[in-house]
Amino acid sequence: MKKNHVKSIMLKNRITGEVQVETVFGDKVLRFCYETLLGRGLWGFLFNTSFLSKLFGLYYDSFLSRKAIRSLASIPGCNAAEAELPPEEYSSFNAFFTRKLKKGSRPSDPDPIRISSPADGRIFVYRSLPENAPVPVKGAEKTLNMLCCGLLPEGKKYAVAVIRLAPVDYHRYHVPCDCIQESVPLVVRGKYHSVNPVALAKRPDLFVENTRQITTLFSSDCGKFYFLEVGAFGVGSIVQTSVPGRHCKQDEKGYFKFGGSTVILIFEDEKIRWDEDLLKNTAEGMETLILCGASIATLKK
Repeated sequence: MKKNHVKSIMLKNRITGEVQVETVFGDKVLRFCYETLLGRGLWGFLFNTSFLSKLFGLYYDSFLSRKAIRSLASIPGCNAAEAELPPEEYSSFNAFFTRKLKKGSRPSDPDPIRISSPADGRIFVYRSLPENAPVPVKGAEKTLNMLCCGLLPEGKKYAVAVIRLAPVDYHRYHVPCDCIQESVPLVVRGKYHSVNPVALAKRPDLFVENTRQITTLFSSDCGKFYFLEVGAFGVGSIVQTSVPGRHCKQDEKGYFKFGGSTVILIFEDEKIRWDEDLLKNTAEGMETLILCGASIATLKK
């Protein structure tokens, strides 16, 4: 293997405690794009504009895409039985991809001192990062405040969670605690690189380069914090279903159309403490497979 090639993506399953290999939807195409000279030569066409992602979006919104539902539903980790409807009843691939789940499928810890995961995904957590520190990806040069377009106050330390959603996941995301949304999200136009570890190994600054939306939230316990949705290759759109105002823990905030995507949470470090198992797995370089609603942190009081 050449340097910086990702052999396999290993995950720690929080529920079972097992280490498992992730099954990647479109793995061969992804590796061609990021691990071959020809593929990297196509980056300008593939990832620098929204053209292909919009084209994918149009196709996956159409009835012609229904046949792809079966392929996705058959991949390990895609639990189609949780969906409100059977797979064959969805009108398009995106209708299934953005599916709502049966009631009770993603319970959250009712304890008000617990912070819940906003999404299904694979999580890394970091503590005590200054605003001018590089984004927590190996080899990254652009800073946390660049990621947030200068919104982070100087002189503070931040606790950061990076939650990567794979195509097999539930693609709606939710607020992690009771909070107030101060305004509509800041929309940042950018590129459309994949957010998979295969891509990050070759493009560590992609979170700052990619299109994204940044929402400022406020909690009486957490203070001001930031909720970011990062778009990626194939993402037809980031759809916000919430509006400014008061939200309860686990209220829906929005959803991603087709494509692997990422949610990033940024809190002041003095306000919350990440769960020890998540910190341990992150220190070992391993993402933790987690479900929306699962507890990920505790308020510091």
